[in-house]
Amino acid sequence: MTQGTLSSTVRQPDGLWGWSELCRETQMLDAVYHVAIICSDYERSKRFYAGILGLPIIREVWRAEQQSWKCDLRVRSAQIELFSFPNPAARPSRPEAQGLRHLAFSVAALEPVIEHLQCHNIIVEPIRLDQHTGKRFTFFADPDGLPLELYER
Repeated sequence: MTQGTLSSTVRQPDGLWGWSELCRETQMLDAVYHVAIICSDYERSKRFYAGILGLPIIREVWRAEQQSWKCDLRVRSAQIELFSFPNPAARPSRPEAQGLRHLAFSVAALEPVIEHLQCHNIIVEPIRLDQHTGKRFTFFADPDGLPLELYER
């Protein structure tokens, strides 16, 4: 690889996990139903996701046995489950850590969303170009530092 160029290898699903052709005939999963996020400050995170990002609240439940709030937020056909727990452990995210890397939201256009976030003093990274799809994207973070991506349709 020469300096200044990127190279990648595209892996084909052939032989993945040793599955036979019969096992790969049908996709069993329809869609992502929800993503669960544990936050350090429930009210702050609820204001961020419902207020700033504009996600409608479906329901909000206090779970006394766990001393925990659960707030279900709508993202089109999917949901974000926002949880609070007493003293949750911090999530390592930088440098790259094992586990969920980031959560990406599809948007029609980046600029209006970026302007909205910046009006709320949210730092947004410079716009980048996905070399594999030609689509534009950028990153910002939720109040706990969870990386969030905006991906232009």
